[in-house]
Amino acid sequence: MEKSRKDARLRAQLEAERDELREALSHYDEVERPNIGLGNHMADDGTEAFDQAASLALRRNQERLLEQVEKALARMDAGTYGLCERCGEPIDYARLKAIPYATLCIDCKPRAER
Repeated sequence: MEKSRKDARLRAQLEAERDELREALSHYDEVERPNIGLGNHMADDGTEAFDQAASLALRRNQERLLEQVEKALARMDAGTYGLCERCGEPIDYARLKAIPYATLCIDCKPRAER
C-alpha cells in the first residue's frame, strides 16, 4: 500500500479514536455522585466510593489517551508523524496500525521503559 494511503488510513483511525474518546469523556460529568458518605449503610457508601474511584481512574486514562491521540494528529500536520522520538528512524507501519499514537519504534520502546 502506498504511503499516502497508509497515512490517510492512520489519520482516519486517529480521528475516529479521538471522537470516541471525546464522546466517552463527555458522559462523565453526567454521572458524578457528590454525596458519598451520606447513605444509610456503610457498605453502600463503600461501594459508591469504589465505583467513583474506578470511574475517576478510567476517566484519567481516557484523558491521557486523548492527549496522545491529539499529539499524534499534530505530528501528522507537522510532518513528523511516524518518526521515532528517540532515534529518529521511521516507526514500522504495523506498529502504527496497532498503536497509531506510538512515539517510539519497537527497538526504542523497551529502552525507554527501563
